[in-house]
Amino acid sequence: MGLGRRIIQLRKENGYTREKLAEILEISPYTLRNYELEVTDAGHPFLIKVSDLFNVSIDYLMGVTEEREKMTSHSLKSSEYDMVEKYRFISTHSPDGAVVVDTVLDREHAIAEKLKKKTERIIDLEERLVPKRIFSYHGKIAAAGTSYGFDDITSGTIEVPLNKANESADYTIGVNGDSMEPTYYDGDIVYVQKATHLDVGDVGIFQKDNCIYIKEVGENGLLSHNENYKPMTNGGDVICLGKVLGRVEE
Repeated sequence: MGLGRRIIQLRKENGYTREKLAEILEISPYTLRNYELEVTDAGHPFLIKVSDLFNVSIDYLMGVTEEREKMTSHSLKSSEYDMVEKYRFISTHSPDGAVVVDTVLDREHAIAEKLKKKTERIIDLEERLVPKRIFSYHGKIAAAGTSYGFDDITSGTIEVPLNKANESADYTIGVNGDSMEPTYYDGDIVYVQKATHLDVGDVGIFQKDNCIYIKEVGENGLLSHNENYKPMTNGGDVICLGKVLGRVEE
């Protein structure tokens, strides 16, 4: 089967009219017709476009092989490409040798599959054996409006592996906004230990005017790590809800 018949076959298999395929390939329907009827020889750029569009090799388009699969050498290591070339040579000049190679490959592939599944089972078992903790999750920080207690905004729970970062934590809460970047980003979840007083330099969760914030304790107020935000006055209306211990890592 020549190039023209290959193009017609691929075009029809993929539901393209001649006009639509010509539009996609950025040529005129008349030019495509001449390629399909093999009135005109197609150039290399056209072959590359068709090869990429239908994901077939140029050898297949030209009728050199019946195997459609397109193999790109840049996706193989040099040693792998050398093995492919050797296999092709064996297949051509020693068919019985190719059968031996196929048999060995199939056997070793089956062994590798079993080892892979065994490793996956071990990893799964190890993950299930890791001690877990369940924390209440208080959603993304920042809430304003009617007054309410902090415990009233629990939005769910999260389960995480027990580690040094969370062994002293009491709950988790989400970060909303960019005021604490680059330490904490919007959408981060942090571990919090309940506390009513923090030292200078500690990062904590605070409530002020019915809004909840994550800030660092400064000498004269609550600080943001993003320099675009001014310090917040730490007056008597600010309530400390807890100390931030770190980020919940996924």
